[in-house]
Amino acid sequence: MNDARRTSGRRSDGSEPMLGHGSVYLRPAERDDLPMFVSWLTDARTTRTLALVSPIGQAGEERWFDNVVAHQGDDRWHFVICRVADDRAVGAIELAELDLRNGSAGLGIVIGDPDDTGHGYGSDALRALVAFGFGELRLERIWLDVYDYNDRARHVYERVGFILEGTLRRALFHEGAFHDVHRMAILRDEWPGSSGTAEGAGG
Repeated sequence: MNDARRTSGRRSDGSEPMLGHGSVYLRPAERDDLPMFVSWLTDARTTRTLALVSPIGQAGEERWFDNVVAHQGDDRWHFVICRVADDRAVGAIELAELDLRNGSAGLGIVIGDPDDTGHGYGSDALRALVAFGFGELRLERIWLDVYDYNDRARHVYERVGFILEGTLRRALFHEGAFHDVHRMAILRDEWPGSSGTAEGAGG
């Protein structure tokens, strides 16, 4: 059985998250989150691995947020990644390009502050959202793209269970050079939770 609620405890207010895994839970974005998003998306250490070429301001984030709210639960599911221990937001994750007819969706994730990487928040959030996609949305395939210079992220995706499907050669121009883009995916029957076994190793 897919279970997207395998967190390590209750939130600071004593409630149990509906959607989470291990050290994190996922919640919808709120308008009050926008200054935090702007801070994340104007930090070159964070945006280096994102498809951004210039800073994003509050006005742009307002327009983006209105679009997210309008499409949430329709053709995308966007969430803020929060720590169970103290409710602090550490990143964002989403399923987009939702194709329910063919059972497919693309996944994107960002850890906002580089100091929050390496603590397992990203892999826990991935496990929560993949379980949600397979267990609640009845998806058959979840895919993502990772750039050739982001080996750290690729290792995390592999640890969670994503498999390399192919490479788009020199498909990204970034910082004066062309880079390969790797397409990775995981299928429902490749996800450990789908057969009732324990989910993949933490990290």
